[in-house]
Amino acid sequence: MKTLAFCLLLSCSLAQAEVYKYIDANGNVTFTNVPIKGAKPMHLAPLSTYGNSGKSKPAGNAGSKSASTPDGYPNVDNGTQSKRDESRRKILENELANEQKALADAQKAYTDGAATRNGDEARNYQKYLDRVQKLKDAVTERQKNVDALRRELGQATSSAQ
Repeated sequence: MKTLAFCLLLSCSLAQAEVYKYIDANGNVTFTNVPIKGAKPMHLAPLSTYGNSGKSKPAGNAGSKSASTPDGYPNVDNGTQSKRDESRRKILENELANEQKALADAQKAYTDGAATRNGDEARNYQKYLDRVQKLKDAVTERQKNVDALRRELGQATSSAQ
């Protein structure tokens, strides 16, 4: 809640009010635009924004803007974008490999865990079911991650072509 209040204070760029930080005896932090005894003024850097007021276009971009690019968004050349796409693809491939290994580990843990009962589960079958369900949920979660990474990698590959 405090973080949300702080973010709201920062995002209000039209009201150029001073922001104060106050910490009470219990350690509670309060951000306010009203000076409180013991509060310290915060010196915040101005927020960076993207936008074009329509007055002028950046040099070098004239005529290179595609019809689908809205005014004010930064453009990069094809070579730079290709390098970014390739880097993104490599990162996704590494994440996919790591997630596939984690999935294999989770599947093995599920198989091994479902095949055996711990000592306290002999008389309490529900404990066994709960433990095995957690292992099964871990497999399901890992499978969802692998599927999502494959979809993302497919999109990254198709957009680079």
